[in-house]
Amino acid sequence: MKYAFAQRTRNFESSAVRDILKVVGEGDIISFAGGLPDDDLFPLDAVEEAYKRVFEGGKHTMQYGLTEGYTPLREAVADRMAVRKQIRMDADNVLLTTGSQQAIDLFSRIMLNPGDVILTENPTYLAALQVFQSYEAQVVPVESDEFGMLPEDLEEKMKSHLPKFVYIVPTFSNPVGKVWSLERRKHLLHLAKKYNVIIFEDDPYGEIQFDEAANYTTLASLDNGETVLYTSTFSKTVVPALRTGWVMGPYQIIRMMAQAKQAADLHSSSIDQQALYYLLRDFDLNSHISTLRAVYKERMEVMLGQLQRLHLPGLDYVVPQGGMFFWVALHESINTKDLLPKAVENGVAYVPGSPFYVCEPKHNTFRLNFTHAVPEKIEYGMNQLVRVLEEAYETVPKDKATV
Repeated sequence: MKYAFAQRTRNFESSAVRDILKVVGEGDIISFAGGLPDDDLFPLDAVEEAYKRVFEGGKHTMQYGLTEGYTPLREAVADRMAVRKQIRMDADNVLLTTGSQQAIDLFSRIMLNPGDVILTENPTYLAALQVFQSYEAQVVPVESDEFGMLPEDLEEKMKSHLPKFVYIVPTFSNPVGKVWSLERRKHLLHLAKKYNVIIFEDDPYGEIQFDEAANYTTLASLDNGETVLYTSTFSKTVVPALRTGWVMGPYQIIRMMAQAKQAADLHSSSIDQQALYYLLRDFDLNSHISTLRAVYKERMEVMLGQLQRLHLPGLDYVVPQGGMFFWVALHESINTKDLLPKAVENGVAYVPGSPFYVCEPKHNTFRLNFTHAVPEKIEYGMNQLVRVLEEAYETVPKDKATV
């Protein structure tokens, strides 16, 4: 039978990361592909105890909940964000979502008409690009460096494209892992107010910072509550399976997103939200996050040590200050998508970089995750990968090998 799908489905694409995870999940592969936290670090006892508290509450805990989310948890999130991120908003400005991914989708649903422009970095978060494309938006990249978007190009594109919003992951970005400077954050906010453009600040990794004393100022904390929408998630700090994130920002936008959510799923799982509330109340989440930071920093350093063994022309990478990823560039003649099957044959996987690009993809790039594997597996997997990369460089023309 021929199915008459909506025209917008022509813009749907499968996630490169999910496709790779399907392949590596079928064999004995050390995967640096997914953005996965380590299962062994999940606070299982605390989560189990939190659910027990929910069930002790009786039958009413199983009933339908508010679209906006379980009120005590929204209040707890607002209080936590005031302390941890200096974002001061009431619970009425908080919407609980099925992961921060749903926040991106709901915001896009209420903001985008076909052809509307979004400004972002290039490369950027792959799943956000999938959402924007599904709503038939035009995604325009802004020239960037290691400190964030270049102010001159940003302003020129704001004036010429009149974007609906700017999408950014300014702290330990996915996939590059860089951190915007405070000056660039302030300048973006200044231009957004000048040209009446909303900023969507995606911060799923901000808690996973390796220097506990460092201060990575959120754009939302610099705002007066009118310009910045901020989203994050418990997936990286508690457990991904809870699929609970939140978005906070101007009340009019949050209210409209709640109406869109009513049409999508009525509300996210209220049992999970109640459990998260008890966990935040009774469990020392900050101490748990400190443990995650220390463990993940050690694993990053193990992977860094392996990368530092490589002395190959064109090799470049950012040393992460937090988050979950290395972003690596090779000699421009090497295509990492073509190289991936060879890596899998050798028992290791990564994500080729090209799907993360808005346009003009650089096929010599790839992303490595360092949080899911223990140091011994990182050591072994990187040894295998180093061997694959060194073999790939044997095919680089000699006149280009020193470029």
